[in-house]
Amino acid sequence: MFADLKNWFIEHHFSDTMAGYAGWLVLAISFIISAYIINYFVKKILLHVATFFIKRTKTTWDDALLRNKVFTRVSHMAPALILYFAAPLFPTIQDLIQRLAITYMLLAGLLVVNAFINAAVDIYSRFDIARHKPIKGYFQVVKIILAVFIAIVAIATIMNRNPLLLLSGLGAMTAVLILVFKDSILGFVASVQLSTNDMVRIGDWIEMPKYGADGDVIDVNLHFIKVQNWDKTIVTIPAYALISESFKNWRGMTESGGRRIKRAVNIDMTSIKFCTPEMLERFEKYQLIKDYLQTRRREIAEYNKANNIDTSELINGRNLTNIGTFRAYITAYLKKHPKIKQDMTFLIRHLPPGEFGLPVEIYVFSNDQVWANYEAIQADIFDHILAVVPLFELRVFQNPTGHDFKSLATPAQRENSPCK
Repeated sequence: MFADLKNWFIEHHFSDTMAGYAGWLVLAISFIISAYIINYFVKKILLHVATFFIKRTKTTWDDALLRNKVFTRVSHMAPALILYFAAPLFPTIQDLIQRLAITYMLLAGLLVVNAFINAAVDIYSRFDIARHKPIKGYFQVVKIILAVFIAIVAIATIMNRNPLLLLSGLGAMTAVLILVFKDSILGFVASVQLSTNDMVRIGDWIEMPKYGADGDVIDVNLHFIKVQNWDKTIVTIPAYALISESFKNWRGMTESGGRRIKRAVNIDMTSIKFCTPEMLERFEKYQLIKDYLQTRRREIAEYNKANNIDTSELINGRNLTNIGTFRAYITAYLKKHPKIKQDMTFLIRHLPPGEFGLPVEIYVFSNDQVWANYEAIQADIFDHILAVVPLFELRVFQNPTGHDFKSLATPAQRENSPCK
């Protein structure tokens, strides 16, 4: 074919040298166009046939192959095969063309394997075990090893040398390879440790303030962990950072079935006092603590009588206080609350008093972990608690406001005040 083309150009008044170059150019362009056309039609036909059969099957794994373009990448083999078998038409450079075709097939094969691995990860991620044992990082290591191996074989093919000779020279390049693949090596070690120790899973809520992460883990791979924050922003954290640094994982809370409520109400200590008989009579009308008060009053009366205590003064003997009765009310209220998990830690306690009064801390767990529901439950509880504080002749402590200062002013001062 080349001789015929050359003769044709000579007949059209080309010199022998120019006719040779023109013949080579025409053949090269013809094969490039042919390879492109063949690649186009093979891709169309292969994809059409594959799609036709895949859509008619009940299995889902073949859909993953189609979605990850496995068949598209297989079609890239067609032009390489055409180029390889057409190489004898160029006898002077036949060996070079065939080596280039083999190199192209190796690279196309690497793309096919990578697409197949992506499909395998896609299929695996649909199973529940994928949340506990993500394998994406391991497959990324396999991809890197395959890429290095194919690169060595491809270079050896182009140079027409034995690949073993190149492999023997890798010992001297170890330091360079370690430097180039430092992040991959660190990521691989971190991925193994994270998976082995079950430190983080897809779907876990983690906090890592240094990286601005506070949300759900949505991806775990060789190099980084991807976290979607509650404001829908995406944060990427280096995988090895979760091994070398501290982070908070809320999985324990999720698996426990409860979510902690830990908040205090500061009580003005000047409002704390012993309960008078009149106060106790009024408190007994509060249904939640009626039985408690009757029992406690009977116990205290028996104790004071047995010890011959003068009860004309409240300081003598044993007596109830309004703050103690208030704590009892909160306990009874939360014991009856349908949204409080009763089989987990349940504390109503005093914290050390300070400049902001006496903190009465509620330390319980809600049985609803959904953020919005949890906040609503917590708000409803403290709405009620703050509303009942005055009923026990207590006051919530807060720093003075303009209203407080205004109430101290004389009527004339209030009348002249610009804030009236």
